Amino acid sequence: MSEEGEQPEGELPLEGAGQRLRRAREDAGKTIEQIAASTRIPQRHLEVIESGDFAALPAKTYAIGFARSYAREVGLDEKEITSLVREEMAGDSEAFADPHRGSTFEPSDPARIPSRKLAWFSLFAAILLVAGSLAYFRDYFFPGSGPGSIVAGEETAPRDAGVETPSDAGPAQPDPTGTVVFTSTEEGVWVKFYDAAGERLMEKEMAQGESYTVPADAEGPQVWTGQPESLEIRIGGTAIGTLSNTSEVVRDIPVTAEALNARIAELEAEQSAEDEATGSAEVSSGSSGNDSDG
Repeated sequence: MSEEGEQPEGELPLEGAGQRLRRAREDAGKTIEQIAASTRIPQRHLEVIESGDFAALPAKTYAIGFARSYAREVGLDEKEITSLVREEMAGDSEAFADPHRGSTFEPSDPARIPSRKLAWFSLFAAILLVAGSLAYFRDYFFPGSGPGSIVAGEETAPRDAGVETPSDAGPAQPDPTGTVVFTSTEEGVWVKFYDAAGERLMEKEMAQGESYTVPADAEGPQVWTGQPESLEIRIGGTAIGTLSNTSEVVRDIPVTAEALNARIAELEAEQSAEDEATGSAEVSSGSSGNDSDG
């Protein structure tokens, strides 16, 4: 019988996800510093993953996303490693319990859960949209309720039907030529900014609340980071969201105002599509339940 087939009594039959990742790294002759540099994952998070203490990470999404990137870097099966991580987190469910949540619902792939910051941003955007709509249609529903002219004694000129006014143009959008500012919402977020020629503009681990303004004269500025969900973007002073909904390594992402507006719009469209699909599934499930009760 082979040595692998014999398991000494009293020992666990399988290694944890963190142990397998550490052993694969050591077999590849790499240091944890090298893994941190290549994956752009903070070294302290890698050490937590190797120790198997996933509850010490900020959220389940970090455990899944970081373990997947680590497995890819050392040549292990990503699906197998993430499955092990989920099993270990399920066995330590109390450590991951969130007292602010009223249910224990968990989707099939926690890595696709949008960050809490994006959820709050979406709620804030929805409130602004409702307020903007009320302001826009105020004259229709409440004629004469608006304030008078700010110029005393001057009669407001009638609006030409053929000329589009600012109120006709809809809610204001971020200036596509405005100044781009990135602000870190977490401590120790590694990020590198560089231009189209590869020349470094800025590279460091940003402190929580620290900001960086992309130079207006930079030629084709781009960004590289392993925590895009922790970088809040403002264009011309207007907050437009984060680089990504999930924790992942992104690089060569254009960070001009025009490119970022397009990327945020694309992310919001993807999130809306997912929300709509989830809502349709719930409605279908409810309809099926009502039919069966009938």
